[in-house]
Amino acid sequence: MSYEDKDLKYLELLSTQYPTIASACKEIINLKAILNLPKGTEHFLTDIHGEYEAFNHVLKNGSGVIKQKINDIFGNTLSQKDIKSLSTLIYYPEQKLEIILKEEQNIEDWYKITLYRLIEICRYVSSKYTRSKVRKALPVDFSYIIEELLHEQSDRLDKEEYYSEIIKTIISIGRAKEFIIALSKLIQRLVIDRLHIIGDIYDRGPGAHLIMDTLIKYHSVDIQWGNHDIVWMGAAAGSEACIANVLRISCRYANLDTIEDGYGINILPLATFAMEYYQDDECLAFMPKVVGNNNANEKDAKLIAKMHKAIAIIQFKLEGEIIKRRPYFNMDDRLLLEKIDYKEGFITLEGKRYKLKDTHFPTIDPYNPYQLIPEEKELIERLKSSFLNSEKLQSHVRFLFSNGSMYLKYNSNLLYHGCIPLNKDKTFKKVKLDATGKEYSGKNLLDRLDVLVREAYFHNTNPEAKLYGMDIIWYLWNGSDSPLYGKDKMAVFERYFIDDKETHLEKKYYYYEIIDEKVCNMIFEDFGLDPKSSHIINGHVPVRIKKGESPIKANGKLLVIDGGFSKAYQAHTGIAGYTLIYNSYGLLLVSHVPFESTLKAIEEEKDILSTYVILEQEAERKRVKDTDIGKKLSAQIRDLEMLLDAYQKGLIKEKRLTKQEIS
Repeated sequence: MSYEDKDLKYLELLSTQYPTIASACKEIINLKAILNLPKGTEHFLTDIHGEYEAFNHVLKNGSGVIKQKINDIFGNTLSQKDIKSLSTLIYYPEQKLEIILKEEQNIEDWYKITLYRLIEICRYVSSKYTRSKVRKALPVDFSYIIEELLHEQSDRLDKEEYYSEIIKTIISIGRAKEFIIALSKLIQRLVIDRLHIIGDIYDRGPGAHLIMDTLIKYHSVDIQWGNHDIVWMGAAAGSEACIANVLRISCRYANLDTIEDGYGINILPLATFAMEYYQDDECLAFMPKVVGNNNANEKDAKLIAKMHKAIAIIQFKLEGEIIKRRPYFNMDDRLLLEKIDYKEGFITLEGKRYKLKDTHFPTIDPYNPYQLIPEEKELIERLKSSFLNSEKLQSHVRFLFSNGSMYLKYNSNLLYHGCIPLNKDKTFKKVKLDATGKEYSGKNLLDRLDVLVREAYFHNTNPEAKLYGMDIIWYLWNGSDSPLYGKDKMAVFERYFIDDKETHLEKKYYYYEIIDEKVCNMIFEDFGLDPKSSHIINGHVPVRIKKGESPIKANGKLLVIDGGFSKAYQAHTGIAGYTLIYNSYGLLLVSHVPFESTLKAIEEEKDILSTYVILEQEAERKRVKDTDIGKKLSAQIRDLEMLLDAYQKGLIKEKRLTKQEIS
């Protein structure tokens, strides 16, 4: 093996980390062993839309993975009732223990039996990881004890008493409850190696901020931005149009908890403004939608409706400014305020006149309909200040930037929320994003948009670049060529003001009509993936099982896993969402029935009823060497082998370690 100067410089640098032949050899042996461990389990969720309780439960049970592991170990020795109880304990250890402590007659025996079972499960789920990785996952308070219990064989005579004494002592000193909680959370941690969230954490449901709190603490997660995430990211960056959209949707679903309680954003100025300008307006088209338990009382609903209309009108004005400022967005057809006959109460769309359901527009100047009145300007400035100064919102959005992107390539899967813009002839659509006329398509388009979104939030030295980035974010929310939206328009105005439902239709991209195996292969090649072994995984468009739709498309190349996690969609889809599991044995599609409540899950041990479909089963179990991480480890091994060779040839000298470094 011959070396160039640059190779030796690199190896010299590497030798500071592995200063001796022994240390290099040790790491080579370690990495080669890791390559042969089973691949970790990946968990895919999408379109959560603020449904915290259902999300939290699916996360805790690993889409049924935990119960399956319990069945693997105890299926022949425990009843289904006991398996259900043990599963619930692992999902909700603190809450379940409170109930058990009140009901159990002989708590010491129960502790002993339960601890042995949990340790057995823990040992089983940790078997595919190195000791080092398991050690890093251990709770600090019990790390030494758990490590001893996991790696000792209780059936060995010379260790049996030692093993039993640990369990006895944990119970006798009153730490069994805390130990059970620690083991349960460790099991939750170990059954899923990586979590993928394929967009739309926000809107509709009441707990998006709680979901974000959970994700921030999760051990390994990535997020592919959805259009409902991007509009919140734009609001946090200071985009006035995005702020108006976020508030409008929150009013539409009577979901102000995330705004007020979650992020501490003061909406009193909006309520005050709405009462002043819409006090005598019933705002019937703006009454909040009733979904799940969000039914506001009559008085609150009327106030929310006024706020809803007030912010909607401001939104239309602000969006008009962007459309005029960015003609290359090609959204002139959405300049609707100038198409209204304010005297007669009609609007003309595509040459056809429609009577408006609501003609009360106290803040619109018919001759300059997109101009904000002074009070609207003051209101939007105050709201913007609240969004910019919400510490928690800014923390959550920074997490979306650090752990998120427009798309992700991971273990031969291509993850993105919505779609790739296509022409009718199944070629990539070329999209203009700025006044230069430069066109982007496919991977190039998503890469460019990713950069512009980040500039909108982080670019604080160039106001024009920041404004352009914020306008791009708004475009990604609802633009006609947005890969996160994927429809010709967002018919917000039409749904509020026109009865004719034909005007409410939002035509989907060609992507959703024409995507087949050939198109998928074209996308894989553009993104540098092998068409033979790759899948596209996305959400965004709910799969309507009730109408016979399937989440499996393009001969298994495309998996659309939005099945209605959001309660707002469940009446249309017929289920409560899909999740996807990718473990060392293959791909499993999991469909879920609606989740009742956390309370019932704990007290009545009602798990989400899930159905599994094996999409692909590996002939040979996948190993770490078959994954993206495996490729990186293989590259590290090659570098270490070069370093070892350089040591052995005397091209690089071993470093003498001090006693302090050795220790």
